[in-house]
Amino acid sequence: MSKVIPLVVMAVVCAMPQASLKFTVPAGWVEEERTSSMRVAQYRLPKVAGDVEDASLVLYYFGQGQGGSTAANIERWVRQIKPADDSSKPKEESFETNGLKVTTVDVSGTYIAETAPGSGTFHNNPGYRLRAAVVETSKGSYFVKLVGPEKTVTQWNESFLSYLKSFEFK
Repeated sequence: MSKVIPLVVMAVVCAMPQASLKFTVPAGWVEEERTSSMRVAQYRLPKVAGDVEDASLVLYYFGQGQGGSTAANIERWVRQIKPADDSSKPKEESFETNGLKVTTVDVSGTYIAETAPGSGTFHNNPGYRLRAAVVETSKGSYFVKLVGPEKTVTQWNESFLSYLKSFEFK
């Protein structure tokens, strides 16, 4: 008489590493301690001669489906700068890098954003420039905001663009 021996197969489910945003930090940018868990990275971009302060760049991630649409963020960033005159129109551009859609905005004038969400106090910094971007990934959008004195932001503009073009989601 033959005996049937049941074969037990155990499946081990290995967690696949979560995809995340990878990027290259340009030379000269100074990494700062993140002041919030929503900040993926935070940098100080040293001022140029004649400017009174450094520029600041923050990379945010709020989670999949969080943080608002690309259009809503562009509109909010544009409202954070009061143009010096009617000729200062915001410039919006889109491009693709490593399979990611990136939408940028560039606007100059007086920086009038709230100093902290809900604080009711506002910046009043004339001669500022704001460069920002929404980077769309399969796990939600990342948001990049660079703001500071216009000459300083202009000095770092090419490295800002190379930073965005270095983004990969893997």
